Formats: sequence, structure tokens, C-alpha cells
Amino acid sequence: MKQIEKNLESLTMGRRSFLTGAAALGVGAGLSAPAIISSAAATETSVIALRDQDLPFIATEETYTTEELIALNAINDEHVEYLRETGLAELGPGRIGAMDEAGINVQILSAHTPGVQNVPGQKGIDFAYRLNKMIADGPMATHPGRYQAYATLPLQNPEASADELERAVREDGFVGAMTNGFIGNKFLDHPDFEPILARAEALDVPIYLHPGFPPEDVFNIYYNTMRPGYDQLFQNYIFSGSGYGWHQEVLTQCLRLIITGVFDKFPKLQMIIGHMGEGLPFYYERIVGDMSESTEDSLNKPIGQYFSDNFWYTTSALFQDELLHLLLRYISVDRVMFGTDYPFADMKQGTDWFRAVNLPREAKEKIAYRNAEKLFGIKV
Repeated sequence: MKQIEKNLESLTMGRRSFLTGAAALGVGAGLSAPAIISSAAATETSVIALRDQDLPFIATEETYTTEELIALNAINDEHVEYLRETGLAELGPGRIGAMDEAGINVQILSAHTPGVQNVPGQKGIDFAYRLNKMIADGPMATHPGRYQAYATLPLQNPEASADELERAVREDGFVGAMTNGFIGNKFLDHPDFEPILARAEALDVPIYLHPGFPPEDVFNIYYNTMRPGYDQLFQNYIFSGSGYGWHQEVLTQCLRLIITGVFDKFPKLQMIIGHMGEGLPFYYERIVGDMSESTEDSLNKPIGQYFSDNFWYTTSALFQDELLHLLLRYISVDRVMFGTDYPFADMKQGTDWFRAVNLPREAKEKIAYRNAEKLFGIKV
């Protein structure tokens, strides 16, 4: 975020304004308007939803922030206002009430993108520790069993990050860590980050690969458009982020982790990606078809096998049947988990959608909570 901050200083429209405008045009944030369906199909959907009203849920990508984080990462005053209005910082009765209404038993919390990973030196180390302790001693202690968390790491210092991950897991019961896209101008496949990957594997906890905003050079080459007479800053900000760039960036990082041999060196290492696989299902056959031969001699396993052995996938923000079914075409139901991307997507909309999805009850239980119980070692 900080690396493109100068390009965005004059940004005058927050994501709130974008979403309001999109709603007026009938455009959902990651949601498609339902097609006209037959009364028979609607009845079947209602029967399935009624059957699965009792599903427990573990929501695996749910975000929080603090005033200190907002001050660090907000782009401008309107962005500050938007982040405050979303409910990101509310981790008490308000959020618990929304969870109860949606039928969500547990939220796994993560710091708002990009957390503290761009803060260098001891300042970043102290900031990460402070955030993690705030979550552990605050909402996790106040509402036992309702909140779990991914550790926030000071990724400018990989050794300190590995130590903070271990401390957060062993002392505070955190279930893994979350990273946010580029770390400076590097991805996690860079040798600098091997201490973190080795420690996560040793602790048997996953790393959630959340997207983040690109470095300035990448932003300018890929996303900085120019059109005389128009202010492009907000458009380009969304273009590089939730509108498109984030999803391509995560899939690129996943492929880099595979083809650089990270999972051959750390075969038990587990990664999580959101948003129905960040485009992987759409590209899966192309990736495997075109890259299998070129990686045959450089990897221990066929390239497609790593997507089954080392990655988990969440439904966060993309509540669409067709996307879920496409993901399940290539990825085992044993590797898919429920997530909402709260507060950027509506919790109840997510659980209502999933209750109505036409899948066998056993498969839906795995996605709703059983797979998360297995991966994180927790119980609803």
C-alpha cells in the first residue's frame, strides 16, 4: 500500500462510494444477479436450504482493524471514514450478534490488508506483537470459542516473523498466519522467507495468501491508465485490487511457490487462498496442460498435484453456485472451506447462499466447518 501511496494521495472516492454506485447500477461486489429460474428449481433450492438450516459454520476469512492500523494504511480521509464505517474494528456484541444472525459459530480473524508487513525494523516487530496480543487478550478471551485468528507478521524481518508466528501459535493459540501479496518487491518464494515457511511447516499451521496492493513499478506498468480529462486514480486503485489485480496476483504467487520448488523443500507446508481459488478453476486445465512438460524434470510431482496437496480454498466473497461447482471439478471437497470476507461481504448472505447450494449434506458439512476443524485443530 505504501509503495503506491503517492500515486493515490489525491484519491477522493472511497470503496464505499464505489459499492454504493455499483449497487445503484445493479452490480454486486463479487455477486451476480440471479437468473430467472423455474418454480420447480426454486422449490428444490428452498427444500435444500431448509434441510441445511442447522449447518454450523466456521468462517475462515474475516477481517478486523484498529485505529492504529487505519492510521498506518488508510490512503486518505475518506478511506479512514470508510474503514471506520464498515465495522472492521467492532469485535464485541455487534459482530457477535451478526454472527448469531447468520449462524456462524466461529470467525477466524485477520488484520486488514496489508497489516504491518511493510513496517520495517523493531517498529514492525513491536506492532505485530501488539496486534496479536490485542486479539488474543481481547476478543478471543472475551468470547471464548467464537474467535480464532491468523497471526500478523512483521515480514520485513523473516526471522522475527518466524519467531512471532511460533509465539502466537504456542502461547495464544493462533491457527496460522496471513500474508498480503508482495512483501516489498518479493513474493514468499524468495529465499529470504524460508525461515517463515520452515517454521509454519514445523508448527503444522497454514499460511493464508491474501492479496495486497502492488509495488509502485508494477502498479504503473499494469494498472496506471491515462485518459485525458478524467481522474483515473480511484478506478486504477480498484483495478489493481479487488476488481481484478488481487486475484491474478495471488494465483501468480501460488504458481511461483510451486515452480520454484518451495513445496519440494517443505512438502508438508500448507497454504490457503480465498475467493474460490483466485481464478485457478478457470485456468486449471490451461496451467496443467501447458506447464506439466516444462516442469516435469524440475519438480518432484506433477504440477497439478501441488494444488491438491499443499493448498486449501475458501468461498470468501464469491457466493456463486457455478464458481463453487467449477472449483469442485478440479479440487477435492476435502480442501474447500467456507468464508465470507466480512465485513466486505455480508455474513448472512453468505450462509443463506451456502445453505441453498445443491450438494450432498456430507459435502456441505465438510465445507461449512469440518475441513476447517481438521486443518486448524479446532471445534465448533
